[in-house]
Amino acid sequence: MPDGTTRMPTYFISHGGGPWPWLEHRPGFDYGALRDSLARMPGELPAPAVAVLCVSGHWEAAAFTVMTSAAPTMYYDYYGFPEHTYRISYPAPGAPLLAGRVGELLGAAGIELRADGERGFDHGTFVPLAVMYPEADLPVVQLSIRADFDPEAHLALGRALAPLRDEGVLVVGSGLSFHNLRALGPVAKEPSARFDEWLTGTVVDGSPAERAGRLAAWEQAPFARFCHPREDHLIPLLVAAGAAEEEAAVRTYHETGFAGGVTASSYRFG
Repeated sequence: MPDGTTRMPTYFISHGGGPWPWLEHRPGFDYGALRDSLARMPGELPAPAVAVLCVSGHWEAAAFTVMTSAAPTMYYDYYGFPEHTYRISYPAPGAPLLAGRVGELLGAAGIELRADGERGFDHGTFVPLAVMYPEADLPVVQLSIRADFDPEAHLALGRALAPLRDEGVLVVGSGLSFHNLRALGPVAKEPSARFDEWLTGTVVDGSPAERAGRLAAWEQAPFARFCHPREDHLIPLLVAAGAAEEEAAVRTYHETGFAGGVTASSYRFG
């Protein structure tokens, strides 16, 4: 049995807005702290990862769906940015064998999985990975969230994926701890701070044994629906937590006042 010394942690990362690594600095949008946290991630691992499985909040499907292409294309799922950001390339290889392994694990857990050989990397995947692994030499597979956003289903997905951690695969849930793009600036200050305090209390300070239940009931948190009118960017957190359900967590990124008022965080489990 694995002794845990090379077991990969899992992460939930706040991936920032749009294609920010390729944009000039905009007042109020300083990505320095986020960039530093992402760049540190490979060095925090107990051994080099053999591949990344990224669960992106930007891919919703009726059933969990896995990317199977050996050479994924790009999917520019953002609007209104400069023309050059629609020519970005992140040429990481896919990993059909890993996609197949995901299918085995989910099948054993009784979870439906579909395959997509055409899907490209969306910015929930290629943006953070371009900072983490700028050489784009690590195989990457993207996995969708389920469009019903059912918390228990996503925790169960994480549990099913947990064996990958002992196989050298880095499981990353990519979203944002605050995702209300209509409420940036000072109006977000108190709601995002209060929600972030609850989230960190649940993920980091609370008992791992109680964490899943609290996360499943996330709508009871202060300002929950203000911070997440749609929970697409929060749900990847539940996958990361489910894959390390009995293990402690730490906060790896945190800042206040982003975009004029937003408090945001990222977390590592295990």
